[in-house]
Amino acid sequence: MLLTRFQFTRTSFTFLTPHYRSTLFRTMSTMKAVIVEKPGSPEQLTYKEIPRPQANENTIVIKNHAIGINYIDTYHRSGLYTLPLPFVVGRESAGEVTEVGSDVKDFKVGDRVVYIGGETYSEYTEAKPASTEKITNDISYETAAAVGLQGLTALTLVRHCYPVKKGDYILVHAAAGGVGLILCQLGKYFGATVIGTVSTAEKAALARANGADYVINYTQEDVTAKVNEITNGLGCHAVIDGVGKSTWDTSLECTRRLGTMISFGNASGLVPPIPISILAPKNLKLMRPQIFGFLATREESKRWWGELFELLAKNVIKTNIYNIYDLKDAQQAHIDIESRKTTGKLLLKP
Repeated sequence: MLLTRFQFTRTSFTFLTPHYRSTLFRTMSTMKAVIVEKPGSPEQLTYKEIPRPQANENTIVIKNHAIGINYIDTYHRSGLYTLPLPFVVGRESAGEVTEVGSDVKDFKVGDRVVYIGGETYSEYTEAKPASTEKITNDISYETAAAVGLQGLTALTLVRHCYPVKKGDYILVHAAAGGVGLILCQLGKYFGATVIGTVSTAEKAALARANGADYVINYTQEDVTAKVNEITNGLGCHAVIDGVGKSTWDTSLECTRRLGTMISFGNASGLVPPIPISILAPKNLKLMRPQIFGFLATREESKRWWGELFELLAKNVIKTNIYNIYDLKDAQQAHIDIESRKTTGKLLLKP
C-alpha cells in the first residue's frame, strides 16, 4: 500500500506533484499524533495531522484510549537512542482493536487490548499481535497503560534478572518513580527488605507507602554509608538502578560480595564504558536488560502479561497515576517527567 503508514520521509514526499499530494490527503484517513522531526528538547515534539495507519495481513490497528509516558520516550526524543526520522513518539498504549489483518487469528475488532511497541503518541497505532495482550473489562484503559511497560519491567527485574526472595536486601534507586514504586511493591511481596533512594520527603513517604522498609534521601544522606548501616556492612543482594551515570559508582559500592548489580536505565545519562575487572573484587554479577528481550515470542509475552495481571488482580501491584495530559500537551508532560518532580505514572489522553 502507498504511504498509508507514517513511514515516509519529508524528502520522498516532496517528490510528489502538488496535485498528487492534494489528492492523497483528500482520500487518506488522517489522525492526530505527536512526532519528532529533529531530535532535541521537548519543544521538538510536534502535534500534527498525519496519515492514519492501516493493518496489513499480519497486524492490527488499535484506537488508543490511554497512552503511557515512559522515560525511554525522552531518550528517543533527545536522540540519545536514535530512531529514523521523522517518527511518532511512544512505546505503550491501551485501547480497542478497530482493524484486523487477514492472517491474524488471536484478535478481533472490538477487543480491549494493551500494547507495547512503538508509535503510540497518536489516536491510532498499528501493532503486532505478539506485542499486544487482551485486557478484561475490569481493567480500565488507564490502569492497563499505567502498569504495562513499567509493570513488566519491574516484574522481570525481580523475577528473572535477580529472583528476589525472603531475607534479601535490595536497593531501588528512584523509588518513587513509576518503575520504582512497583519494585517496592514487588520486593515487599516477595519477602525482601527494600531500601529506596529518593530526593524529597514527599517522595520518601510515597515509597514507604508502597513497601519500602528504609528510604534514603540522597540529597541529605550518604547512600553507601546508610546502606552499610542497614545491612551491617554487608551491602545488598541486588541493586536495581534505573538512574544510570550519577548512581553507578554508588550502586557498585552498595552491592554485597557475590551480589547482583542491575542497570536498566539512563535517567541521569549513559553509564560510561567500564573495565569488566571492576566486578572482580566482590565477584559481582552485572546485567543490563531491556524489556523487549523478554517478549520476543507470543509464549513469552503471554507468560509475563499473565503473571502481571494476576498480581494486579491480587492488588499486589497498585497503579500510581500522577497526571493525565491531553495528547496535544505532550511537550509539558516531557518537561515534567524530566524535571524529576513527578512520581508514579504519567499518561496521555488522545
